[in-house]
Amino acid sequence: MSYVDRLRVRERELGRPVRVGLVGAGQMGLGFVVQASRIAGMEVAAIADIAPERGRQAFAHAGHDHVVAQGSRAELTAAIEAGTPVVTDDAAMLPGLPLDVLVDASGVPEVGARVAFAGLLAGKDVAMLNVECDVTVGLLLARLAAGLGRVYTVCRGDEPVECKALVDYVRDIGFEVVCAGKGKNNPLDPTATPDSVADKAAAKGMNPHMLASFVDGSKTMIEMAALANGADLRVPARGMSGPHCTVEALAETFRPAADGGVLPGPGVVDYCTGPVAPGVFVIGRSEHPVVVEEMAYLSMGKGPYYAFYRPYHLASVEAPLSVAQAVLDRTPSLSPAAWNAEVLAVAKRDLREGETLDGIGGETVYGVTDSAENAKAGDHVPLGLVQGARVLRDVPAGTALTTADVAVDETTTIATLRRLQDRLLEGEEVLGAWI
Repeated sequence: MSYVDRLRVRERELGRPVRVGLVGAGQMGLGFVVQASRIAGMEVAAIADIAPERGRQAFAHAGHDHVVAQGSRAELTAAIEAGTPVVTDDAAMLPGLPLDVLVDASGVPEVGARVAFAGLLAGKDVAMLNVECDVTVGLLLARLAAGLGRVYTVCRGDEPVECKALVDYVRDIGFEVVCAGKGKNNPLDPTATPDSVADKAAAKGMNPHMLASFVDGSKTMIEMAALANGADLRVPARGMSGPHCTVEALAETFRPAADGGVLPGPGVVDYCTGPVAPGVFVIGRSEHPVVVEEMAYLSMGKGPYYAFYRPYHLASVEAPLSVAQAVLDRTPSLSPAAWNAEVLAVAKRDLREGETLDGIGGETVYGVTDSAENAKAGDHVPLGLVQGARVLRDVPAGTALTTADVAVDETTTIATLRRLQDRLLEGEEVLGAWI
């Protein structure tokens, strides 16, 4: 049965659809609300946004003319139980409401950490359109969810999850995964800032901070780190290789250097610029003569390296699939299976002692993927922790920041969870108080 058929059955059995609480009604959140409203057996019942009007507008686009805005927890609960959607400016309200799944589309690591942690403890499943949070504390959240019998997942539609589906497929049919990755749809410019991309952002109807995070490479680095952790793959080198590539050249390019490619070895993540975007790809390998002959007959190339390519990812349009998977299958679409990759914070310009960093897509830092081993050895600061950090000494542009360079705000939820995750990775039992 399809998810829609199973959701209909569930709704008939329970007398209500799956109820979703959404944090963030920006571009991604709006798309999610509208698409979820078109899926039988699922409804967005609550939206939390610091600008409540965005939540009301999102519900209006989804065909809901009447919503309850603000109110006490009891009032919002009563409205949801009566079938009326609600809007609040306080994301902390959502875990206490009668919802099944919380979806975070804020894109802010701190917000994602608060929502996910509180939601799991409140017995909700959590689906993230906030990969920035996942690459910072996702392993801890996944372990917490498993211990509580809940589901923590990154949402379908984002490149890491759609690429992970290809990885699973290639492994399932007996090929070795040599490389998994995505196309980046604009040239890499690590110096990009909200001001420098403001005109393009306005033309695209985008938040300039979001576009800056795409252009400066942070988003690609974040997504490939999430894929490495979710698919148990490695980072080939700091920043990966990122060559320009066409779809036709994928299997020739993303193979080990010993065979004429750009990779140091198999089992890695990488990306490319050029017309591969907005797709994702996996390079599989098989040397068995029967398989090679069959793949040639099927027009898949001469081998032994083969490109498996999906030419699109549908962002918030596909994200509701992860809600259905969590509720019906009790499995994540993607969550960290290992902690192989980190995203390091790198100075976007010369930083001066006493400055405060502004975070992802801003003026001061960008992200670069590296192995978790290298990040730990260098005492590097994760990109997801730098917002609000204080610069301790002058730092030249292009420097991967360390704890000697910046002081992280340790009062935040995400910093607290990160310290717990660090201890978890050292083998400590840190979740006993909650599971």
